[in-house]
Amino acid sequence: MAIQEVKTYNFQSIFSLQLVEFEKACIVNEPKQVVDYKIFWIKEGKGTYNIDFKSYSFNGNVLFFLSPGQVFTVDSEKIKEAYQLSFSRDFYCIQTHDTEIACNGVLFNNVYETPFVTPTDRDSQKLNFILSNLIEEFELEETAQYDMLQSFLKQFIIYSVRIKKGYGTVKEDLETKLFKDFSLLVEQNFKKLHSVTDYAQRLGISPKSLTKHFQKIGTQTPSDFIKNRVMIEAKRQLIYSSEAIKQIAFDLGFNDPAYFSRFFTKSAGQSPKQFQKEQKS
Repeated sequence: MAIQEVKTYNFQSIFSLQLVEFEKACIVNEPKQVVDYKIFWIKEGKGTYNIDFKSYSFNGNVLFFLSPGQVFTVDSEKIKEAYQLSFSRDFYCIQTHDTEIACNGVLFNNVYETPFVTPTDRDSQKLNFILSNLIEEFELEETAQYDMLQSFLKQFIIYSVRIKKGYGTVKEDLETKLFKDFSLLVEQNFKKLHSVTDYAQRLGISPKSLTKHFQKIGTQTPSDFIKNRVMIEAKRQLIYSSEAIKQIAFDLGFNDPAYFSRFFTKSAGQSPKQFQKEQKS
């Protein structure tokens, strides 16, 4: 990002808030792998970002959320005002608090949906209020600062979930619940389980029924869902891992590296070696 002016607040290197003001076109060709959880609030601007090798464009007021391991690249941007919240698992564990705030799989750890959330003017006022309190707490450095900072971060996340869900209670019908259960199960097991049957068995339904449920909500097939998740990780490792392609294949649950190469080539249109060379050149 072409930063002109930035003010950063830090808490023990596990939580930070950056206030950024800049207005220059910017291109960052080198992909960066996200280490901590990140929330970006772009209050005014436009641009095109690549997140996990998919391109997303925005224009106006947007929030977006990145999880550790995701790959982020800026194609272009021209932004006047933005904020970045960055926190580690040590400061706030998404998985631990999921039952409270329902953000896991909605805002974070979801590589399958467009990551942008669009707040209204009223939403922006509330988010601004939370950020003002957060900045004040950073500056005060009073007793129990950790708890207060975590509380304001939690408020920001909860309100973002409400914006994402459209203020109402999301209808938790069978298809919706099954999709979330399946996606979380894939996230936990995609490196060792590649067949729809494996996941259907763990969900207690037949592969045919699982596919029908996906058809009802108009999403990709369970098989494509699994393949796409494996491909995302394969691309990440080909860029950032120092392991040989053969070892990456084994790490992703392929007993035969040649089969992994065919699997990758069919999906990406180029071999793992070609993709790696192109991204690192």
